[in-house]
Amino acid sequence: MSALLLQTKAWGAGLRADAAYPIVGTGQDHCYSVTGPAMACPASGAPLSGQNAQHPGNPPSYRDQGNGTVLDEVTGLIWAKAPSQPMTYDDMAAYARASRLGGHDDWRVPTIRELYSLMDYRGGYTGDPASSRPYIDTKVFDFAYANGTGLGDAAHGRRPIDVQEWSATFYIGKTMGRDDTVFGVNFADGRIKGYPVMDPANRMQTPNRLAVRLVRGKPYGQNLFEAHTDVVEDRATGLMWQRADDAIARSWADALSYCSGLTLSGFSDWRLPHAKELHAIVDYSRIPAIDPLFRLSAQKAYLWSSTTHLEGPPPAREHDRAFSQIGELAVYAAIGQAQGKMEVPPGSGQRRWLDVHGAGAMRSDPKTASPGEFPNGFGPQGDDVRGHNYVLCVRDLR
Repeated sequence: MSALLLQTKAWGAGLRADAAYPIVGTGQDHCYSVTGPAMACPASGAPLSGQNAQHPGNPPSYRDQGNGTVLDEVTGLIWAKAPSQPMTYDDMAAYARASRLGGHDDWRVPTIRELYSLMDYRGGYTGDPASSRPYIDTKVFDFAYANGTGLGDAAHGRRPIDVQEWSATFYIGKTMGRDDTVFGVNFADGRIKGYPVMDPANRMQTPNRLAVRLVRGKPYGQNLFEAHTDVVEDRATGLMWQRADDAIARSWADALSYCSGLTLSGFSDWRLPHAKELHAIVDYSRIPAIDPLFRLSAQKAYLWSSTTHLEGPPPAREHDRAFSQIGELAVYAAIGQAQGKMEVPPGSGQRRWLDVHGAGAMRSDPKTASPGEFPNGFGPQGDDVRGHNYVLCVRDLR
């Protein structure tokens, strides 16, 4: 191996170079077929082996402290049990400074890495809140779906899933070709997206308002990378990564098989990373959203995770194939711009590809979709459905 190339990324003021970055597991405890239904987890080496449930990582563990706060026993972070009322991006910092929740005065708005650490992929959204489960542990955290059955715009009203929460992570690019954007988490639908600072439901005339869930504790989410010829070690998370993809975009099933069968740098215990492991190498300070120590063959790459996304998505626009079976989707990280095909200008009948959710979004693709099958995208923002995505495999450092 080559001499080590050491690079440290600070994600918060005052964070020590030797700070640990424990990744909270997704909570996913079942394996799933490519068409959705839960299945017995396959034996090692069998088709579809290596799923998230077979490599769960650190189990989520929370303690309600009885004073409106919740301790995450994995990360050490202390959270507000309940989100705020919706507020503008400009009001968030003052809200955090003024909070005395639990008798503490050091609350802050979480980074996107901190906020996503709460994501629980046992959750699932069916389109009906009554039969859905939030993507956050409601045994300890407060959560409520929005009161609405609309389409998320001024004409039709709010959707039940319109309960997004701001992070403190500002997107360095623009979404929709023009919009200042901040990343946030939606615990109703299990995604990270970039949300515009101005309200799209009001034609960008007034500020957008989302909830905030405050956090306190040592800043969380710093990598400590050591790059070798073929691998990158992250001493903060305890993970070793494949340094370069092999330039092949694969189906989800083939991605699982590829990592399970990989031998690299003398190691043969590689796996496809789960969603929160994958998110730990998303770098929100750049586009593409990954440290240049990693070598991707495509600047606009999406990277598969082993995590099934338990959502029955809406019908595809101008497409007769609607993925409505819970479990047909798998989570990916948009390392390049998270694209969608939008009508520009509205009402023109002309669509073009735009960065709709920002590089660093965590979305999902149908496990069985074929490249080119969705030329006009999928869903209300025309999400770019590729079906075949790239892969960086991971293993545990021993």
